[in-house]
Amino acid sequence: MTRTKEHAGDTVSLVYQCRLPLSTHTLNYLADLLRRHLKAIRSRWWVLPPGGIAVIVLAVLRHDQRLADMAGGNDISATTVRRWRDELIALLAAKAPRLDRALKKIARRGGEVVLIDGTLIPTQRRTGTANRPNYSGKHRRHGLHVLALTDERGRMIWISAARPGRTHDITAARRDHILAHLRAAGLGALADLGFIGLDSDGDDPVVVTGFKATRARKLTPAEKEANRILAAGRAPVEHGFAHLKNWRILTKLRTDPTRATHLLRALLVLTNIEATTGN
Repeated sequence: MTRTKEHAGDTVSLVYQCRLPLSTHTLNYLADLLRRHLKAIRSRWWVLPPGGIAVIVLAVLRHDQRLADMAGGNDISATTVRRWRDELIALLAAKAPRLDRALKKIARRGGEVVLIDGTLIPTQRRTGTANRPNYSGKHRRHGLHVLALTDERGRMIWISAARPGRTHDITAARRDHILAHLRAAGLGALADLGFIGLDSDGDDPVVVTGFKATRARKLTPAEKEANRILAAGRAPVEHGFAHLKNWRILTKLRTDPTRATHLLRALLVLTNIEATTGN
């Protein structure tokens, strides 16, 4: 623990060390990305070197550290930390794969299916009619809805734009033209019951969703077994979301959908770097 003097008065601020559970490869990637950006814009003066800036931004993203706390511990302003964070998020988001390219890459590797699912990213509750679409009746909380595709091992390959929390999975899939992209790449997809109706081709379906029971019709033993096998095949997609949500800045977002989209795509890039390092 170290002590730093405050600007006003004789008070002393305590600064402590905190473990950042990320690989050096992730740190170096982010620092190199920033270094190339600074060279491209011909920026010659920064308060900290790219590696130091990368550590601060990663701490904000991983631990959801308050900007004012990170600023005080490094003798810089909160505005500077915010600018660094937004700039690096934009640089990372630009590296996120497009849907068509991500699917074609899976096909070139010999993949046959992908896993698709939707999730709710919690947001702060705000009053007013403008925030009502963000309330999800399914989850009974405010948030932003996103779709994600993973490979068969659960590694995320694409994430959609953030939409209001009340958006249904099948609605988001149709807006992103998931079915058309899958057919173009020659891939199939495993999905949960929320995507029933997305693929109306009964003879050669691309999206497999399993069987749903109704009040008038119960599932047969064969259909139950098919659902069990499908659920086992879809399990890795939940692991993919879990790795993404390890970034605690997603615990409760305080931003609008456009900024949230950039943040999610930036975290997708970082998550995949960590997954590659772990393997």
